[in-house]
Amino acid sequence: FFGLCLAGAFTVDSDTARHWLHQPNPHGRPNSEVLRPIWNGVDVTQGWKGRWVIDFGTNLSEEEAALYEAPFAQVLEKVKPVRMSNREKSRVDYWWRHGRSRPELRRKLAGLTRYIATSETAKYRAFIWLPVRVAPEHKLVVIARDDDATFGVLSSRFHTVWALATGATLGQTPVYTASLCFETFPFPAGLTPNIPASEYADDPRAQAIANAARKLNELRENWLNPPEWVDRVPEIVPGYPDLLIPKPECAAELKKRTLTNLYNQRPTWLDHAHRAVDEAVAAAYGWPAPRRCPAP
Repeated sequence: FFGLCLAGAFTVDSDTARHWLHQPNPHGRPNSEVLRPIWNGVDVTQGWKGRWVIDFGTNLSEEEAALYEAPFAQVLEKVKPVRMSNREKSRVDYWWRHGRSRPELRRKLAGLTRYIATSETAKYRAFIWLPVRVAPEHKLVVIARDDDATFGVLSSRFHTVWALATGATLGQTPVYTASLCFETFPFPAGLTPNIPASEYADDPRAQAIANAARKLNELRENWLNPPEWVDRVPEIVPGYPDLLIPKPECAAELKKRTLTNLYNQRPTWLDHAHRAVDEAVAAAYGWPAPRRCPAP
């Protein structure tokens, strides 16, 4: 799936969002029901920029949305005047909702705690985990799966090469097109995305891929946000990702720790971690371990 297409000024900065999260509403319900951190492709490759999104979902009426006072006031002021001249009737009639609110994506994510995402356009084809409370914007491609085996297959050289061969380009930059790169990809037999992960949880092939994928993700996360360099502070509302506050003496160096810079450097430990994923995925296909060669 593509992420949400906002079609309006629905985003606010972190300070505004956290202020609203403390505010009461006349119906007694919290603003956390309509406020979420939001990520786009740049957030994946360069680190989260601190944006939050007002999200009235797919079904709230104008009267129901208005009960969330501060978020609704923002949309009333910033979004409605622009939407009134939109050529799409639905964007005029439902001006307080996103232009494309992705109901099918929301249904697929229901019940999950996390999902797989990748930037639609990026120099390197890297997949990350995002908590389900984080909203994906339209420049993210979302795979509504929460199992490490799927994450590992997608992160393998086999899928990366497939995506480079079948996807589009924007100038010299690869573009991940879900219909071409994901839907056509031949997953290992028995580990295909139409099968619930619970059905292959005991499959040794899936377990080997999952173990390698977890290690890759753990190492990358520790490099991106070293525990020695950041303080993890719980958000003011349970369920949101922790707030990562750089220690003052580490802030400048931490800004350089982006996914793009990591893959530009391609340190030996990252190469080893990807090789472990590739070997596990190759075994799932019944192939020998792949030879080492320059990363795509």
